[in-house]
Amino acid sequence: MSPQPRTDLERGEAELVADQELAAEAQSEAEAEFEDLDVDAPRVGIVMGSKSDMDEMEKAAAELESRGIMHEVRVMSAHREPDTVADYAKNAHMRGIRVIIAGAGLSAALPGVVAAHTDLPVIGVPLTSRLSAAGGLDAILSIAQMPPGVPVACVGLNNAKNAAVLAARILVC
Repeated sequence: MSPQPRTDLERGEAELVADQELAAEAQSEAEAEFEDLDVDAPRVGIVMGSKSDMDEMEKAAAELESRGIMHEVRVMSAHREPDTVADYAKNAHMRGIRVIIAGAGLSAALPGVVAAHTDLPVIGVPLTSRLSAAGGLDAILSIAQMPPGVPVACVGLNNAKNAAVLAARILVC
């Protein structure tokens, strides 16, 4: 018994699937080549929701510098610049970032928003401010109580240095 001839639609669908498989394979090969390149790209991204968070988050940068780990520091608000945060998180891996440290106070949405847009490990740093409820408990709970499927590691309150130590350990794995 000979096979039934394929319709034009079936041939078109088969070609589309084949094209998608080739594109995925080419992307995997390109990413593998980039992984092997030894470039001066930052390995850790440090982001914070406000310039007022800089004093604490600079402690993470200093710890990474002491370990010789390239990093970048950016200020971006999950509430005022959601598209900027999403773009940063989505493109971080392709730029060489392997871990993101996100510091935030009050509602502390930044670490969760970053984690929602990347598969990279995200370390949240809860920060206090003069407006913090219960001495920063609001930020701790916002970072630690993420929904299933959107993991964020959480270090202690105002402990950006520990976030950098954890990032360094993640990079070793």
